[in-house]
Amino acid sequence: MPYPKRSELHPGLRVQIIEKQNQRSGQISAGVVARILTKSPAHPHGIKVMLEDGRVGRVQSIEQTAPG
Repeated sequence: MPYPKRSELHPGLRVQIIEKQNQRSGQISAGVVARILTKSPAHPHGIKVMLEDGRVGRVQSIEQTAPG
């Protein structure tokens, strides 16, 4: 599955990221986007974002919200 493009991301969106130090293990973290750091429309390893809590990583997926 391809990673989300920059156009699909915006501040306030809940996403799953991989932080730099967790790239080898593949450990995923979740949080809310505060800033989009990658300027290009797409990146082969995922768009880099900063979460509201200050963590930085590449977006692996957008978390699905339950309807209602």
